[in-house]
Amino acid sequence: MKPAAALLALAACAVPAFGAERAIEKETVLAATLDQAWEAWTTRDGIRAFFAPDANVDARPGGPFEIYIDPGAAPGLKGADDMRFLAVQPKKMISFTWNAPPHLPEARAQRTVVVVRFVPVDEKQTRITLHHTAWGDGGEWDKAYAYFDRAWGGVLGNLKKRFDTGQPQDWGPWLEQLRKMREAQAPK
Repeated sequence: MKPAAALLALAACAVPAFGAERAIEKETVLAATLDQAWEAWTTRDGIRAFFAPDANVDARPGGPFEIYIDPGAAPGLKGADDMRFLAVQPKKMISFTWNAPPHLPEARAQRTVVVVRFVPVDEKQTRITLHHTAWGDGGEWDKAYAYFDRAWGGVLGNLKKRFDTGQPQDWGPWLEQLRKMREAQAPK
């Protein structure tokens, strides 16, 4: 080995190694065509069929990806308020900003990043992979990470159920539960 190459190799060993970025990884295979899977993630009706009772989505870079878990809540507390698509590769990939739930305000004030990929398995099945990254460390960040590690499994479970049964999610009971909670918390 030449002296210059040996010095470069030695210098490379002196650079500290950092662990991989903390991320949530989820995957499911849907009984859905690529077109159906794409529509589920990129249209208001698609989102309402599995993800949340309401949404505002415009699948283009910079377009809104607002998912309203509680559409009756005050602005800023509905769910994924003010989130945006970062990148859109039709029928291949979407990425969007994401925030923590309202009960974690410190983490909610910042944004993480979600990437969803679409890969046809065959003409009637599509593999969905979800990668959620850009997490901070400690405190509310750890709580938000644990929350979404559970929540994304539920979201993908609802998505799979939507195509397995052929029926969209019925949000009536959820909305009624939220209404009753708001009434119980209202000043008397």
